[in-house]
Amino acid sequence: MPATSMALVLLLTLVTLLVMEPDFGQTMLILTVWGALFFIAGMRMIWVFGLAGAAGAGLFGAYLLVPHVAGRIKRFMNPASGDTFQVDTAMEAFWNGGWFGLGPGEGIAKRSLPDSHTDFVFAVAAEEFGIILCLMLVALFGFIVIRTLTRAYATEDMFSRFAASGLAILFGVQATINMAVNLQLIPAKGMTLPFISYGGSSFVSLAYGVGMMLALTRQRPRT
Repeated sequence: MPATSMALVLLLTLVTLLVMEPDFGQTMLILTVWGALFFIAGMRMIWVFGLAGAAGAGLFGAYLLVPHVAGRIKRFMNPASGDTFQVDTAMEAFWNGGWFGLGPGEGIAKRSLPDSHTDFVFAVAAEEFGIILCLMLVALFGFIVIRTLTRAYATEDMFSRFAASGLAILFGVQATINMAVNLQLIPAKGMTLPFISYGGSSFVSLAYGVGMMLALTRQRPRT
């Protein structure tokens, strides 16, 4: 199909540019959103398994050919094999904060934790405001994603449905990756926490994306 071929060409072009950067975190994010949209559109399961296999092969190739990627995966699988200061400090911040936190400005992890205002802001928030706040953030992100997907599936316009679904999945996966890195569930990668991490360009792009989600899923008056 022409549309499928065009989508594949655009995807490969974007992925090539990201790999040349190199930025494998954004590459994984884009591939996940693209695959999810094709699945929503009714892609056959054989394509799902095929694309998952291709993604796995690409990750294995990056592990073999890119020292930066190999180092992060090795440190994740075997912390004793390298420097794990960032993730160790992040986990200490969670333990120090407990359920209710040490109080605003009372955290100590941000003094020594690299990227404490961007990649590891979730750990800083946990230390100062507690796990309760972190659970509230998770619930808020989940509500935004689920609400958007529900409203997207309720619309009859296919463009609005797929566009809103893609934006919601992008928003949710980005938040999930950031929080998972802070909790040492996946290897570290540069990914901001939506609307929480410091960064003007990140904030503007996320605000634009959420605005588009609202516009695409709003209830239009019947005429």
